[in-house]
Amino acid sequence: MPRVLIIDDQKDVRAMVAIVLRVNHFEVVEAETGAAGLKAFAESRFDAAIVDIFLGDTSGVDVITALRERAPALPVIAVSGMTALDFMDQSPHLANVVGLQKPFRPNDLLQALRKAQAAAGDEISAAV
Repeated sequence: MPRVLIIDDQKDVRAMVAIVLRVNHFEVVEAETGAAGLKAFAESRFDAAIVDIFLGDTSGVDVITALRERAPALPVIAVSGMTALDFMDQSPHLANVVGLQKPFRPNDLLQALRKAQAAAGDEISAAV
């Protein structure tokens, strides 16, 4: 079962994303802060990460950069409700990061996850 790390400081967003992923046969680990997400990533293996750009304790861009330094091919979805995500092409650590604007529908999330997997050159579970 593919494992996905969700890093978002909004509990309701994390819960919705987790439900959608679990229903689609993913194992999910949730983190409320960037620090907690990086700690979880250091302690376990993940097949993908979903990271909010605006976290309470740090920048989601910094979190994505740290994740990519540890796992350069990690499929990542960057989520934001406050800004366009077109700036992501400007950093090599953000290459192939898929942007997803809040609010989004469950199907949008699953499509973004497939796109992130494809961009990373990885195949995702047929359940998606």
